[in-house]
This record gives sequence, C-alpha cells and structure tokens, in this order.
Amino acid sequence: MSPPKSSTAPALPPEAGPRAAAVPPGDAAPPAAGRSHVPRLRALDALRLVAALMVAGYHYGGRDGEVSLAWGTSPQSQFPTLHPWLAYGCLGVQVFFVISGFVICLSGWGRSPRSFFASRASRLLPSYWAAVVLVTAVFALPAVAYHAVSPSDALVNLTLMQEPLGADRVLGVCWTLWAEIRFYALFALCVVLPGATRRRVILFCASWTLAAAIAVAAKEPLLDLVLMPDHAPFFIGGIGLYLVHRDPRDAFAWGIVGVSWLIGQNRAVEGLWHAQDPAHFSYRSSVGIVLVVTLGFLAVAAIALGALNRVDWRWLTVAGALTYPFYLLHEHLGWVAIAAYHRGLGLPSYATLPLTVATMLLLAWLLNRYVEGPSAPRLRAALSKPRRTS
Repeated sequence: MSPPKSSTAPALPPEAGPRAAAVPPGDAAPPAAGRSHVPRLRALDALRLVAALMVAGYHYGGRDGEVSLAWGTSPQSQFPTLHPWLAYGCLGVQVFFVISGFVICLSGWGRSPRSFFASRASRLLPSYWAAVVLVTAVFALPAVAYHAVSPSDALVNLTLMQEPLGADRVLGVCWTLWAEIRFYALFALCVVLPGATRRRVILFCASWTLAAAIAVAAKEPLLDLVLMPDHAPFFIGGIGLYLVHRDPRDAFAWGIVGVSWLIGQNRAVEGLWHAQDPAHFSYRSSVGIVLVVTLGFLAVAAIALGALNRVDWRWLTVAGALTYPFYLLHEHLGWVAIAAYHRGLGLPSYATLPLTVATMLLLAWLLNRYVEGPSAPRLRAALSKPRRTS
C-alpha cells in the first residue's frame, strides 16, 4: 500500500534571515522596522518545534490507520489516557500556518521576486528531495511492511506537484507543502512583485479574506483550490501579526488578526469536529479546538509584541533548523521506528513514543547537517544570480 493521503500535517514555514526594508512615504513604521538587521526571533523557533511535536504526537498516538500496523494494535489501546489529548495535535498545522504568514511577510518585505523565489526554493527543496529519496528507499526494503509508491509517482513527487496531479504521495505530510506553495504564489504576485508596503499588505489581507469567504459560499472547486478558505485565515492572521510586530499600535493590523482568528477557529471546528460516535477513533470537542487555535494565535502575538524576547537560548536556533526535516520524515519513518522498538525490541509504548521522536530528531539533524547545510546556500546563490543577456 502507498502512504495514506492524510490531512493533518505542515510544511514547516521556511525561515529567512530577518531583515527590514525601507518604508515608502505614507507607510511609516516604527524605528525598529527601519534597521537593516533585527535580532533572530528564537521564540519563533521554539514555537515551531512545539507545533512539530504536536503533529508528531498526533501521528503516533492521536489517530488510527497505518500507525496501528506499527504498534500492532490501535494507538487507542496503546495510550488509553493520552490518546484523546494527542488527537488535538493535528492543530499544530494551523499553528504552523500562522507562523508561516508571519515569516513569509517578514521574508518578502523589501525583496525582489527573484530573491524571494530563491529563498523559498533553497529552504524547501534540498531537505524535501532527500526525504523523498530516503522514505522511498526505506519503504522498498523487504523487511518493511509498508510499500513504496510506484517509481513514476515517486519521480513526480520530486516536483512538489503530486497533489494537484493526483499521484500517490511519498510523504503523507506534503499536502501542507502544496498549501504553502499556493500561499507563496499569492503573496509573491500580490505583494512581492509590486513591492511590499503596509497599505498593499493590508489590501492583500482584506481582499483574500473576502475572496475566501466568497469561495466558501460559492462551493466552487477552482476557487477552493486557489483561495484555500480553510487555511487562508491562518496565513492572513500571521501576516497581520507581522504588521503588529512592525507597529503594535496599528489598528488595521489588529483588525486583520482579530477577523482571522474569528474565521480561523470556525474553519478549524468545521473541519475537525464531529459528534461523539463510537465509530470514530477519537473525539475533539469544539471548545478544545477553539482553545488550541486561540493559544496558537496568542503565542505568535506574544512573540510579535516582544513578550518572549527573553526566550533567546542559542540551542533554539538549532531546534528551529531541525523542525522542517523532522516534519518531513517523522510520520512514515516513525512507523518503521515504532515497529522496530515496540514489536521488534519489545519496548513498552510509553518508552517507544519518546524514543521514536528522538530518533526522528537525530535523522533530522543528519539531514540538516549533511544535505540542507551544504546544498541550500548553493541553490540560493544559483537561483539569485542575475541572468546574462547577450
């Protein structure tokens, strides 16, 4: 069988080196926004890691499906007390999207389209390509109970276009990368290409919010595909929080954040809530869903306002760098690790869970150290180089 088309987990929003752009007349920003360099927001790295661990907890113990084969039984029986809480871990995706809105607005401000594209491609692709090859190779091993996708579909996965093309996915979590790519395209066309200004970003947020609401009412698949009404409030909320970061007194920015939270919590409840039913693996209450979404917005808001500036430990930079490769690898290679530790070595489930997470973090470090580290700067330089015209 090929990896399931799960609907729960992010591409981790790529992080760019924070730098502020010149602000056009009429779009005045606070003095801090005019500096050429601003301190790295390490608290954002910490939040990114928390969101990744939430998603991993969901995939390992908060849902059924293929992971049950790894455990030998349903995670519901492996974690009778913990599994209802782990079921909320899928909301780490929404937290990631809020972070992504913040980071992409920061990254795209003052950048040319070429530089923006180069930064995104160099951040996403090296680890992604390596993860696709690694998971395909591991699943092809005779000792592994899961079947790799066909060679043709595996090759399509290297383009990141497998989702719209209908090919089987090598990485179950890559559906969120498809959402990220569409967000990048919208932001690049509407903000980066004409040049980022406060007014233009506010207009982009307002227009996308209205268009996404129209898409829900129209029930038109093409509009859903382009405007992503289920994800848009979280990306837009993150953009609003970046505007708050630039100027905490900006009433329009706070309005964007407030409207995005109100719509976002509703979309999350619509997508994840269901009535209590013994046929379902777990039950997430609407109050619990709203609470997790709210905490995600509040956490990014606290970072935007500088309330967590003291969370500035250097190791968090490493944690932030590991989050993306960890996210790519953790689900499917986690199944292999769970089976090896729990069924192969006979370790108890409550020992297998943290050991599997630690193993995936180690693999993420290797990917970051030996693939992303050397490859990303070279790819960025190659894509950033101006083309010579004869």
